[in-house]
Amino acid sequence: MKFKTKFITLIVAFLAAISFALPSQVNAALNGIDVSSNNYGIDVSRVPADFAIVKATEGTGYVNPQFQTNAQQTLSSGKKLGIYHFLNAGDPIPQAEAFVKQVRPYIGKAVLVLDFEDTNYSKVQNANGVANAKRWLDYVYQQTGVRPWIYMSLSAENGLSWPADVIANYGIWIAQYNSYNPVYGYQPRDLFGSIKQWPSMTAFQYSSMGYLSGWGQNLDLSVFYGDRNTWDKYAAANGSTAPVTPVPSQPAESNVVSDADYAQTGVFKPSATVNIRTGAGTGYASVGSYAPGESVIYDHVYIRGTYVWARYLSYSGRYHYVALGVNGGESYGSRSSGYTSLVSHTYYTVKSGDSFWSIASKYGISMYTLAANNGKSIYSLIYPGESLYIR
Repeated sequence: MKFKTKFITLIVAFLAAISFALPSQVNAALNGIDVSSNNYGIDVSRVPADFAIVKATEGTGYVNPQFQTNAQQTLSSGKKLGIYHFLNAGDPIPQAEAFVKQVRPYIGKAVLVLDFEDTNYSKVQNANGVANAKRWLDYVYQQTGVRPWIYMSLSAENGLSWPADVIANYGIWIAQYNSYNPVYGYQPRDLFGSIKQWPSMTAFQYSSMGYLSGWGQNLDLSVFYGDRNTWDKYAAANGSTAPVTPVPSQPAESNVVSDADYAQTGVFKPSATVNIRTGAGTGYASVGSYAPGESVIYDHVYIRGTYVWARYLSYSGRYHYVALGVNGGESYGSRSSGYTSLVSHTYYTVKSGDSFWSIASKYGISMYTLAANNGKSIYSLIYPGESLYIR
Protein backbone atom coordinates (compact mmCIF):
# COMPACT_ATOMS: atom_id res chain seq x y z
CA MET A 1 0.00 0.00 0.00
CA LYS A 2 1.39 3.40 -0.83
CA PHE A 3 1.88 6.28 1.56
CA LYS A 4 -1.36 8.20 0.98
CA THR A 5 -5.09 8.46 1.62
CA LYS A 6 -7.96 9.05 -0.81
CA PHE A 7 -10.73 11.55 -0.33
CA ILE A 8 -13.95 12.51 -2.03
CA THR A 9 -16.11 15.54 -1.18
CA LEU A 10 -19.90 15.41 -0.92
CA ILE A 11 -20.66 19.15 -1.28
CA VAL A 12 -18.59 21.02 -3.82
CA ALA A 13 -18.57 24.30 -5.72
CA PHE A 14 -16.73 24.21 -9.02
CA LEU A 15 -14.85 27.42 -9.85
CA ALA A 16 -12.14 26.70 -12.41
CA ALA A 17 -10.05 24.08 -14.15
CA ILE A 18 -6.43 24.85 -15.03
CA SER A 19 -4.20 22.74 -17.29
CA PHE A 20 -0.47 22.16 -17.00
CA ALA A 21 1.99 20.17 -19.12
CA LEU A 22 2.54 16.43 -18.81
CA PRO A 23 6.12 15.26 -19.35
CA SER A 24 6.77 12.20 -21.48
CA GLN A 25 7.71 10.10 -18.44
CA VAL A 26 6.66 10.16 -14.79
CA ASN A 27 8.92 8.26 -12.41
CA ALA A 28 7.41 6.10 -9.68
CA ALA A 29 8.84 4.50 -6.58
CA LEU A 30 9.16 0.70 -6.33
CA ASN A 31 8.22 -1.33 -3.26
CA GLY A 32 10.08 -4.45 -2.24
CA ILE A 33 11.59 -6.81 0.30
CA ASP A 34 14.93 -8.31 1.27
CA VAL A 35 15.34 -11.95 2.23
CA SER A 36 17.96 -14.22 3.76
CA SER A 37 18.05 -17.64 5.40
CA ASN A 38 16.05 -16.02 8.22
CA ASN A 39 13.14 -16.30 5.78
CA TYR A 40 13.82 -19.97 5.10
CA GLY A 41 11.16 -21.53 2.90
CA ILE A 42 9.86 -18.31 1.38
CA ASP A 43 8.79 -18.43 -2.27
CA VAL A 44 9.56 -14.91 -3.46
CA SER A 45 7.43 -15.40 -6.57
CA ARG A 46 4.32 -15.64 -4.37
CA VAL A 47 4.94 -12.41 -2.46
CA PRO A 48 3.75 -9.10 -3.97
CA ALA A 49 6.83 -6.96 -4.60
CA ASP A 50 8.44 -4.87 -7.31
CA PHE A 51 11.86 -6.11 -6.23
CA ALA A 52 13.58 -8.53 -3.88
CA ILE A 53 17.12 -8.17 -2.54
CA VAL A 54 18.56 -11.58 -1.64
CA LYS A 55 21.46 -12.31 0.71
CA ALA A 56 24.23 -14.24 -1.04
CA THR A 57 27.25 -14.28 1.28
CA GLU A 58 28.66 -13.23 4.64
CA GLY A 59 32.32 -12.99 5.57
CA THR A 60 34.42 -15.44 3.55
CA GLY A 61 32.85 -18.81 4.32
CA TYR A 62 29.07 -18.41 4.38
CA VAL A 63 26.74 -18.77 1.41
CA ASN A 64 23.00 -18.42 1.94
CA PRO A 65 21.55 -21.88 1.13
CA GLN A 66 18.46 -20.19 -0.34
CA PHE A 67 20.36 -17.67 -2.45
CA GLN A 68 20.08 -19.38 -5.84
CA THR A 69 16.46 -20.44 -5.29
CA ASN A 70 15.29 -17.00 -4.16
CA ALA A 71 17.24 -15.21 -6.90
CA GLN A 72 15.66 -17.39 -9.59
CA GLN A 73 12.19 -16.95 -8.05
CA THR A 74 12.68 -13.19 -8.16
CA LEU A 75 13.66 -13.09 -11.82
CA SER A 76 11.14 -15.68 -13.00
CA SER A 77 8.27 -13.73 -11.43
CA GLY A 78 9.25 -10.51 -13.19
CA LYS A 79 10.61 -8.76 -10.12
CA LYS A 80 13.78 -6.72 -10.06
CA LEU A 81 16.67 -8.49 -8.34
CA GLY A 82 19.21 -7.26 -5.83
CA ILE A 83 21.95 -9.35 -4.18
CA TYR A 84 23.84 -8.47 -1.01
CA HIS A 85 26.91 -9.39 1.01
CA PHE A 86 27.01 -9.01 4.81
CA LEU A 87 30.37 -7.45 5.70
CA ASN A 88 32.32 -8.91 8.63
CA ALA A 89 35.30 -7.35 10.37
CA GLY A 90 38.60 -8.40 8.79
CA ASP A 91 40.11 -8.24 5.33
CA PRO A 92 37.34 -7.17 2.91
CA ILE A 93 39.02 -8.42 -0.28
CA PRO A 94 38.54 -12.18 0.33
CA GLN A 95 34.95 -11.35 1.25
CA ALA A 96 34.49 -9.45 -2.00
CA GLU A 97 36.04 -12.33 -3.95
CA ALA A 98 33.63 -14.79 -2.36
CA PHE A 99 30.70 -12.53 -3.20
CA VAL A 100 31.73 -11.98 -6.82
CA LYS A 101 32.11 -15.74 -7.30
CA GLN A 102 28.49 -16.28 -6.27
CA VAL A 103 26.95 -13.37 -8.18
CA ARG A 104 28.87 -13.79 -11.43
CA PRO A 105 25.86 -15.32 -13.31
CA TYR A 106 23.71 -12.33 -12.31
CA ILE A 107 26.02 -9.48 -13.29
CA GLY A 108 24.06 -7.01 -15.36
CA LYS A 109 20.78 -8.47 -14.08
CA ALA A 110 20.96 -7.49 -10.40
CA VAL A 111 21.76 -4.54 -8.19
CA LEU A 112 24.70 -5.43 -5.92
CA VAL A 113 24.70 -4.32 -2.28
CA LEU A 114 27.04 -4.23 0.72
CA ASP A 115 25.32 -4.72 4.10
CA PHE A 116 27.25 -2.54 6.58
CA GLU A 117 26.05 -3.20 10.14
CA ASP A 118 27.35 -4.40 13.47
CA THR A 119 26.56 -7.75 15.05
CA ASN A 120 27.42 -9.31 18.40
CA TYR A 121 30.33 -11.12 16.74
CA SER A 122 31.53 -8.49 14.26
CA LYS A 123 31.90 -4.73 14.69
CA VAL A 124 32.35 -2.79 11.45
CA GLN A 125 30.78 0.58 12.22
CA ASN A 126 34.03 2.37 12.98
CA ALA A 127 36.81 4.14 11.05
CA ASN A 128 38.48 0.87 10.09
CA GLY A 129 35.14 -0.54 8.96
CA VAL A 130 34.54 2.48 6.74
CA ALA A 131 37.92 1.91 5.08
CA ASN A 132 37.10 -1.79 4.61
CA ALA A 133 33.70 -0.95 3.13
CA LYS A 134 35.36 1.33 0.58
CA ARG A 135 37.84 -1.39 -0.36
CA TRP A 136 35.00 -3.91 -0.80
CA LEU A 137 32.92 -1.53 -2.92
CA ASP A 138 35.85 -0.55 -5.11
CA TYR A 139 36.93 -4.18 -5.62
CA VAL A 140 33.44 -5.36 -6.58
CA TYR A 141 33.11 -2.48 -9.02
CA GLN A 142 36.50 -3.27 -10.56
CA GLN A 143 35.59 -6.95 -10.97
CA THR A 144 32.00 -6.56 -12.20
CA GLY A 145 31.58 -3.07 -13.66
CA VAL A 146 28.57 -2.65 -11.36
CA ARG A 147 28.59 0.12 -8.77
CA PRO A 148 27.07 -1.40 -5.61
CA TRP A 149 24.82 0.27 -3.08
CA ILE A 150 25.74 0.34 0.59
CA TYR A 151 23.15 -0.43 3.28
CA MET A 152 23.43 1.12 6.74
CA SER A 153 21.47 2.72 9.55
CA LEU A 154 20.82 6.45 9.60
CA SER A 155 23.14 6.77 12.61
CA ALA A 156 26.00 5.17 10.66
CA GLU A 157 25.47 7.60 7.78
CA ASN A 158 25.28 10.56 10.15
CA GLY A 159 28.01 9.59 12.59
CA LEU A 160 30.84 8.08 10.55
CA SER A 161 33.15 9.95 8.21
CA TRP A 162 32.57 8.65 4.69
CA PRO A 163 35.05 9.30 1.84
CA ALA A 164 33.85 11.68 -0.86
CA ASP A 165 34.35 9.09 -3.62
CA VAL A 166 32.17 6.56 -1.78
CA ILE A 167 29.42 9.17 -1.50
CA ALA A 168 29.80 10.13 -5.16
CA ASN A 169 29.98 6.62 -6.64
CA TYR A 170 27.80 4.34 -4.52
CA GLY A 171 24.10 4.71 -3.73
CA ILE A 172 22.90 4.46 -0.13
CA TRP A 173 20.10 2.29 1.24
CA ILE A 174 19.10 3.61 4.66
CA ALA A 175 17.47 1.52 7.39
CA GLN A 176 15.36 3.16 10.08
CA TYR A 177 12.41 1.70 11.97
CA ASN A 178 9.89 4.00 13.62
CA SER A 179 8.55 1.16 15.75
CA TYR A 180 8.27 -2.61 15.80
CA ASN A 181 4.52 -2.60 15.33
CA PRO A 182 3.17 -4.72 12.47
CA VAL A 183 2.91 -2.97 9.09
CA TYR A 184 0.37 -4.54 6.75
CA GLY A 185 1.23 -3.94 3.12
CA TYR A 186 3.63 -1.35 1.80
CA GLN A 187 3.37 1.95 3.66
CA PRO A 188 6.45 4.08 2.89
CA ARG A 189 6.89 7.01 5.25
CA ASP A 190 9.17 9.95 5.81
CA LEU A 191 12.63 9.47 7.24
CA PHE A 192 12.77 10.76 10.82
CA GLY A 193 15.81 13.02 10.80
CA SER A 194 17.89 13.42 7.66
CA ILE A 195 20.92 12.06 5.88
CA LYS A 196 23.98 14.27 6.39
CA GLN A 197 26.54 13.16 3.81
CA TRP A 198 24.86 11.55 0.80
CA PRO A 199 22.79 14.00 -1.27
CA SER A 200 19.80 11.62 -1.32
CA MET A 201 18.73 8.08 -0.47
CA THR A 202 18.62 5.47 -3.20
CA ALA A 203 16.34 3.26 -1.10
CA PHE A 204 14.78 3.30 2.38
CA GLN A 205 14.05 0.28 4.60
CA TYR A 206 11.33 1.57 6.89
CA SER A 207 10.08 -1.55 8.68
CA SER A 208 11.26 -4.99 9.72
CA MET A 209 7.73 -6.00 10.73
CA GLY A 210 5.99 -5.97 7.37
CA TYR A 211 3.30 -8.48 6.50
CA LEU A 212 2.44 -9.35 2.90
CA SER A 213 0.32 -12.02 1.28
CA GLY A 214 2.21 -15.16 0.30
CA TRP A 215 4.30 -15.34 3.49
CA GLY A 216 3.03 -15.80 7.03
CA GLN A 217 5.92 -14.18 8.89
CA ASN A 218 7.35 -10.68 9.12
CA LEU A 219 9.44 -9.19 6.31
CA ASP A 220 11.68 -6.17 5.83
CA LEU A 221 9.90 -3.55 3.71
CA SER A 222 11.73 -1.00 1.56
CA VAL A 223 11.01 1.64 -1.05
CA PHE A 224 13.34 2.34 -3.99
CA TYR A 225 13.26 5.93 -5.22
CA GLY A 226 13.17 5.28 -8.94
CA ASP A 227 11.41 3.25 -11.61
CA ARG A 228 12.32 -0.07 -13.25
CA ASN A 229 14.55 1.65 -15.80
CA THR A 230 16.48 3.38 -13.03
CA TRP A 231 16.93 0.04 -11.27
CA ASP A 232 18.33 -1.42 -14.48
CA LYS A 233 20.86 1.40 -14.70
CA TYR A 234 22.14 0.56 -11.22
CA ALA A 235 22.40 -3.10 -12.23
CA ALA A 236 24.13 -2.40 -15.55
CA ALA A 237 27.73 -3.60 -15.79
CA ASN A 238 28.99 -0.45 -17.45
CA GLY A 239 30.38 1.50 -14.54
CA SER A 240 27.94 4.37 -14.84
CA THR A 241 26.18 5.81 -11.83
CA ALA A 242 22.41 6.02 -12.10
CA PRO A 243 20.56 9.08 -10.86
CA VAL A 244 17.89 8.46 -8.23
CA THR A 245 15.58 11.04 -9.77
CA PRO A 246 16.38 11.99 -13.38
CA VAL A 247 16.22 15.73 -13.96
CA PRO A 248 13.67 16.47 -16.69
CA SER A 249 14.68 18.55 -19.66
CA GLN A 250 13.80 22.22 -19.33
CA PRO A 251 10.85 23.52 -21.37
CA ALA A 252 11.27 26.36 -23.79
CA GLU A 253 11.55 29.83 -22.27
CA SER A 254 8.23 31.55 -21.75
CA ASN A 255 6.75 34.43 -19.80
CA VAL A 256 5.08 32.21 -17.18
CA VAL A 257 5.68 32.84 -13.48
CA SER A 258 8.56 30.68 -12.19
CA ASP A 259 8.33 31.16 -8.41
CA ALA A 260 5.05 31.83 -6.62
CA ASP A 261 2.53 30.25 -4.27
CA TYR A 262 -1.08 30.82 -3.37
CA ALA A 263 -3.74 29.35 -1.12
CA GLN A 264 -6.15 27.26 -3.15
CA THR A 265 -8.19 24.16 -2.39
CA GLY A 266 -8.99 21.64 -5.05
CA VAL A 267 -9.09 18.03 -6.15
CA PHE A 268 -6.36 16.54 -8.35
CA LYS A 269 -6.80 13.25 -10.24
CA PRO A 270 -3.58 12.08 -11.94
CA SER A 271 -3.67 10.51 -15.38
CA ALA A 272 -0.25 8.88 -14.83
CA THR A 273 1.60 7.69 -11.74
CA VAL A 274 3.08 10.68 -9.89
CA ASN A 275 5.47 10.77 -6.96
CA ILE A 276 4.53 11.93 -3.49
CA ARG A 277 7.34 14.11 -2.15
CA THR A 278 8.28 15.69 1.16
CA GLY A 279 8.68 19.13 -0.42
CA ALA A 280 7.75 21.13 -3.50
CA GLY A 281 10.60 20.04 -5.75
CA THR A 282 12.15 17.00 -7.42
CA GLY A 283 15.09 17.20 -5.03
CA TYR A 284 12.92 16.15 -2.11
CA ALA A 285 12.53 12.50 -1.12
CA SER A 286 9.80 10.46 -2.78
CA VAL A 287 7.74 8.57 -0.19
CA GLY A 288 5.14 6.94 -2.38
CA SER A 289 3.00 7.63 -5.42
CA TYR A 290 -0.51 8.25 -6.68
CA ALA A 291 -1.85 6.11 -9.52
CA PRO A 292 -4.35 7.02 -12.25
CA GLY A 293 -7.92 6.98 -10.95
CA GLU A 294 -6.95 8.05 -7.44
CA SER A 295 -7.46 11.57 -6.11
CA VAL A 296 -6.12 13.98 -3.53
CA ILE A 297 -7.57 17.12 -1.96
CA TYR A 298 -4.96 19.86 -1.75
CA ASP A 299 -4.90 23.13 0.19
CA HIS A 300 -2.06 25.13 -1.39
CA VAL A 301 -0.38 25.50 -4.78
CA TYR A 302 3.30 26.28 -5.39
CA ILE A 303 5.01 27.25 -8.64
CA ARG A 304 8.67 26.26 -8.41
CA GLY A 305 10.56 26.69 -11.66
CA THR A 306 9.64 23.88 -14.05
CA TYR A 307 6.77 22.40 -12.05
CA VAL A 308 3.53 23.35 -10.34
CA TRP A 309 3.01 21.56 -7.01
CA ALA A 310 0.01 20.89 -4.78
CA ARG A 311 0.31 20.49 -1.01
CA TYR A 312 -1.92 18.21 1.03
CA LEU A 313 -2.06 16.95 4.60
CA SER A 314 -1.44 13.20 4.74
CA TYR A 315 -3.06 10.89 7.25
CA SER A 316 0.27 10.85 9.15
CA GLY A 317 -0.23 14.53 9.98
CA ARG A 318 2.60 15.66 7.69
CA TYR A 319 2.38 17.81 4.59
CA HIS A 320 3.23 16.13 1.31
CA TYR A 321 3.39 17.39 -2.25
CA VAL A 322 2.52 16.15 -5.73
CA ALA A 323 3.37 17.77 -9.05
CA LEU A 324 0.28 18.94 -10.93
CA GLY A 325 2.21 19.47 -14.14
CA VAL A 326 4.85 21.47 -15.95
CA ASN A 327 4.63 25.22 -15.51
CA GLY A 328 2.88 26.68 -18.55
CA GLY A 329 1.96 23.47 -20.38
CA GLU A 330 -0.18 20.29 -20.25
CA SER A 331 -1.25 18.48 -17.08
CA TYR A 332 -0.35 15.37 -15.09
CA GLY A 333 -4.09 14.84 -14.79
CA SER A 334 -7.32 16.73 -14.13
CA ARG A 335 -7.33 19.51 -11.60
CA SER A 336 -10.46 21.27 -10.36
CA SER A 337 -9.88 24.17 -8.00
CA GLY A 338 -12.20 25.95 -5.64
CA TYR A 339 -13.81 22.95 -3.98
CA THR A 340 -15.36 23.62 -0.60
CA SER A 341 -15.56 20.50 1.49
CA LEU A 342 -18.20 20.24 4.20
CA VAL A 343 -17.90 16.49 4.61
CA SER A 344 -14.80 14.49 3.70
CA HIS A 345 -14.64 10.74 3.36
CA THR A 346 -11.86 8.26 2.76
CA TYR A 347 -12.04 5.80 -0.11
CA TYR A 348 -9.65 3.06 -1.19
CA THR A 349 -9.05 1.62 -4.66
CA VAL A 350 -8.63 -2.16 -4.51
CA LYS A 351 -5.30 -3.54 -5.76
CA SER A 352 -4.43 -7.06 -6.85
CA GLY A 353 -3.88 -9.24 -3.76
CA ASP A 354 -5.98 -7.08 -1.43
CA SER A 355 -8.51 -8.55 0.99
CA PHE A 356 -11.01 -7.07 3.43
CA TRP A 357 -8.57 -8.00 6.20
CA SER A 358 -5.52 -6.30 4.66
CA ILE A 359 -7.43 -3.11 3.78
CA ALA A 360 -9.13 -2.92 7.18
CA SER A 361 -5.79 -3.44 8.93
CA LYS A 362 -4.27 -0.57 6.96
CA TYR A 363 -6.93 1.86 8.17
CA GLY A 364 -7.34 0.49 11.69
CA ILE A 365 -10.96 -0.63 11.34
CA SER A 366 -12.76 -3.96 11.57
CA MET A 367 -13.01 -5.96 8.36
CA TYR A 368 -16.66 -6.60 9.26
CA THR A 369 -17.28 -2.84 9.43
CA LEU A 370 -15.47 -2.32 6.13
CA ALA A 371 -17.56 -4.98 4.40
CA ALA A 372 -20.82 -3.66 5.89
CA ASN A 373 -19.98 -0.06 4.88
CA ASN A 374 -19.93 -1.27 1.29
CA GLY A 375 -23.01 -3.48 1.41
CA LYS A 376 -20.96 -6.67 1.45
CA SER A 377 -19.99 -9.50 3.77
CA ILE A 378 -16.42 -10.53 4.50
CA TYR A 379 -16.98 -13.45 2.10
CA SER A 380 -17.87 -11.18 -0.82
CA LEU A 381 -15.45 -10.91 -3.73
CA ILE A 382 -13.66 -7.62 -4.36
CA TYR A 383 -11.91 -6.76 -7.60
CA PRO A 384 -8.89 -4.63 -8.57
CA GLY A 385 -10.03 -1.12 -9.46
CA GLU A 386 -13.12 -1.30 -7.23
CA SER A 387 -13.56 1.69 -4.89
CA LEU A 388 -14.36 0.89 -1.25
CA TYR A 389 -15.75 3.38 1.27
CA ILE A 390 -13.54 3.40 4.38
CA ARG A 391 -15.06 6.05 6.65
